[in-house]
Amino acid sequence: MYLGIDVGGTHTDAVVMDGRTIAASAKVPTDHHDLLASVRAAMQGLLQVVEPGRITRMNLSTTLSTNAIVEGKTEDVAVVVSAGPGIDPEHFRVGRFYFPVGGSIDHRGEEIAPLDPAEMERVATACCDAGVRLFAAVGKFSTRNPAHESAMGTALGNMARCGCGDFVSLGHRLSGQLNFPRRVATAYYNSAVWRVYNRFADAIEQSAREFGITAPIHILKADGGTMPLAVSRELPVESILSGPAASVMGIIALCDIREDCVILDIGGTTTDIAVFACGSPVIEKDGIEVGSYPTLVRALKTRSIGVGGDSRLHVAAGAVRVGPERAGASMAMGGRRPTLIDALNFRGHAAVGDVAASARGIREMAGLWDLYPERLADDAIAEAVARIRAAVADLVDEVNARPVYTIMELLQGRVVEPSAVYLMGGPAKVMQPLLAPALGKRVEVPDDFAVANAIGAALTRTTAELELFADTEKGVLFIPTLGLERKTERGYDLERAKADARDALLEHLAGLGVTGGEAAVEVVEASSFNMVGDYGTVGRNIRVKCQVRPGIMGDDGGRNVCGCKPCPDGGDGA
Repeated sequence: MYLGIDVGGTHTDAVVMDGRTIAASAKVPTDHHDLLASVRAAMQGLLQVVEPGRITRMNLSTTLSTNAIVEGKTEDVAVVVSAGPGIDPEHFRVGRFYFPVGGSIDHRGEEIAPLDPAEMERVATACCDAGVRLFAAVGKFSTRNPAHESAMGTALGNMARCGCGDFVSLGHRLSGQLNFPRRVATAYYNSAVWRVYNRFADAIEQSAREFGITAPIHILKADGGTMPLAVSRELPVESILSGPAASVMGIIALCDIREDCVILDIGGTTTDIAVFACGSPVIEKDGIEVGSYPTLVRALKTRSIGVGGDSRLHVAAGAVRVGPERAGASMAMGGRRPTLIDALNFRGHAAVGDVAASARGIREMAGLWDLYPERLADDAIAEAVARIRAAVADLVDEVNARPVYTIMELLQGRVVEPSAVYLMGGPAKVMQPLLAPALGKRVEVPDDFAVANAIGAALTRTTAELELFADTEKGVLFIPTLGLERKTERGYDLERAKADARDALLEHLAGLGVTGGEAAVEVVEASSFNMVGDYGTVGRNIRVKCQVRPGIMGDDGGRNVCGCKPCPDGGDGA
């Protein structure tokens, strides 16, 4: 049995899945001051029905890292960068403590200028004097040769011996992509949320064991996969946007999606939006933007807007507004201010909680602004629908403005034209008849819509990826994210590189406890270029990228690895 928990903005949902059947479910309010209490309450509700020993895996989707960044609760990080000639590292400054240092490595991994140990000592001393305990070290071409980056990391890590250093993020261990600015931001955020995330991970692990759950614990990633808790401790930045990812995977688990469509997860605080192209989720290929910085965190293409069932109603410039803030529960559920749910109750679209309290709140608010209560409620509902409709249109336009990448492949020249909308979340049924005419599309609400994201969390498989680089002239093979480097011969070719990349990823996954059908490794990019010297070809530059794509565990019923049926036009699901 799989246990899935999704920590949402308003509620924490949890399910235990026995195959595709819900064996137990729970929904509790999310306490943003104590997320652990919400998780424990949800677990307690489930384990009153299911014995802990029957749980074979626990998957958790958490807003912790995202909240820490949005709310400015991250920790100071000293970012040390080595850029080399041709680029000004000041253009990519991030955080209060930013230290460009000398030394450079070129695009083939050759050292052009060495690091200055004295300079690194001065940086380390300055960090220690400032009380900074978290670090990030990033070199421009560290994915071709991590020697300088590793040396910077060692110098900073050695500060732990004098009580000044706790954790160092190395850029090449986070991604094999050649994008220096994005790698700087990714390493910075990885360290910035490290302590708050690891404290939460400690508490989650301890709580699970106290409840008698001995199964492995996994965390949802932004790309729609999971990673073992132990791995997430070193890569907490990957847990950003795990909530929207759970929504997408929930729809994959519950619906047979084959067409272009839009996913709406309407919660109490936000509406999360995602786009599918020919039955497969669209992804941010290069990485998501976190705060105001683009990163290399690979993620499903999603958008969140501040419209939810508990979004507060207010009047501004003579117009009724909905959200974006949430000021507690609806009046129907004991709150003190009218919300969207109260407006829906008042107009007869819903019957949630204390309908009389909703009516009282709407009438009182209308009286304050000299409005008819019916108009106030209708305007609030229309505002919410209009904002959702506009956000959907904007996201689809944004997807179509660039090449469309799904978790399956690049759809060259493809224009996404959604023909359906799938709703999930608590208010889904209520909003269905209101959104259908506004969106002008077929709107469907699956069974178990209220806990769909927890189902997605429970059933999501582990994903991983790596990039292998080989330079046969130099006789070097390198896999940055695994920190693996070895010699290779001049005759090394692309087919051997593909096999080595697959084997390395399978071995890595096996070390994480991921085996069998879950570890379906595919090569997604492969290239080999001849390098020419004065007297002809001197070797080959080889690059291979392979991955385990996101998908639902145990779904082998004719579906592709993503969980989607084969494309109606005869494609492979994309």
